[in-house]
Amino acid sequence: MIELIDKILIFISCLALYAIDAGYQTSVIPVIAAMTLSAFNSYFDGRISRISFMLGYIFVCQFEPQFLVFIPLICYDNFVTKEQLLCLFAVIPYLSHLHDLSKTLMLVIVILMGISYLLRYRTFSFSNIKIQYMLFRDASKEGSLLLQKKNSELMEKQDYEINMATLNERNRIAMEIHDNVGHLLSRCLLQLGALMAINKDEALKESLTSIKNTLSQAMDSTRSSVHNLHAESIDLYSQINGLVDNFKFCPIHLDYDIISHLDIKLKYCFISVVKEALSNIIKHSNATEVTVALREHPALYQLIIQDNGKVRGYSPENGIGLNNIAERVRLFNGNLHINIENGFKIFISIPKAD
Repeated sequence: MIELIDKILIFISCLALYAIDAGYQTSVIPVIAAMTLSAFNSYFDGRISRISFMLGYIFVCQFEPQFLVFIPLICYDNFVTKEQLLCLFAVIPYLSHLHDLSKTLMLVIVILMGISYLLRYRTFSFSNIKIQYMLFRDASKEGSLLLQKKNSELMEKQDYEINMATLNERNRIAMEIHDNVGHLLSRCLLQLGALMAINKDEALKESLTSIKNTLSQAMDSTRSSVHNLHAESIDLYSQINGLVDNFKFCPIHLDYDIISHLDIKLKYCFISVVKEALSNIIKHSNATEVTVALREHPALYQLIIQDNGKVRGYSPENGIGLNNIAERVRLFNGNLHINIENGFKIFISIPKAD
C-alpha cells in the first residue's frame, strides 16, 4: 500500500512536469507506457521483469527523449535492491539529450530521481521494520505459549509427585498398622482365648468374653482401615504406566484420561486386563505398534487395547486369557467387544456405579 502511494506521488509529479514542459508536443504514449510498466512491476514483482522493463524503457528514452520525464517512476522499483546500479544506465539517454532539453527540465528530472530513491528507501526500511516487528511479536507469543506450557507441565508434575508421595505415605502407614497394631491385637486375642480356656470362674468368664468382643471389633476396624488405606495407595495410572514402560516387544502408546477415584476392585480389573492383553500380544502377535487407551465418560469407563498385527486362527472359545478378561468385565456388568479387522482390538466399557 505504501509503495502504491509512493508511485502515485511520483507519477503525478512526472505527469505535471510532462504537461507543463513547453518543449514537447503532448502525447499520451509516454504516460501510458510508464504507467503500464510500473503497474506490471507491482503486479509481477519479479527480478527479471523489473530489470527488463527498466532497461527496455531506458533504451526507448535514447530515441524518444519525452520518455525521460517518467524515468524516476520506472527506476523506483529497482532502487534499494541488488540491481540498483543498473539504474545508472539512465544516465546514457540523459547525457545524450542534455543539449536538446532545457536545463530546468533536466534538473527537475534529477531531483525527482532523488525523491524517488528516498521514497523507495523509506518504504523499504519501513517494510523491514514491520517484518522484524512481526517476527519479534510471533517469537514473543511463541515464547509465552511455550512458557505457559512448561509451567503447566511443571504444575502437573508437581501435583503428580505430591499425589504419589501421599499414596506412598498411606501405604507405609497401612503397613505399619498391619505389622504392629494388627499383630499386637492378634496376640492379645490369642492370649485372651488361652486365658478363657483355662479359666473356671463364670463371673470372670463373662468379663473376658466382653473384652474379647471389644478386641475383635478393634481388630475388624483396624483391618478395614488398613484395607482402605492400601486401596487408596494404589495409583492406577502408575500401575498401567509401569506395564507400558516394561513392554519392550514393540512401540506402545498410552492414552490415559481418568480423573475419578476408582474402586480398588475396578483398579485391579483394569490392571489385570492390560497385563493379560499385553502378554497375549507378546505370545501370539506380530504387531509393530500397540495402543492402550483408558478414558472416562460421564456414565462409563472405557479401556481400549489394540495392535496392528495380523490375526490368524482366532477363536474366542479357546483363548483362556480372553475368557479371563471376559469374566472380569462381567463381574462389573461391563461389555467386551473384540474386533479383528486391521489388527486385534479389545474394547471394554464398564458403567459407573450409582
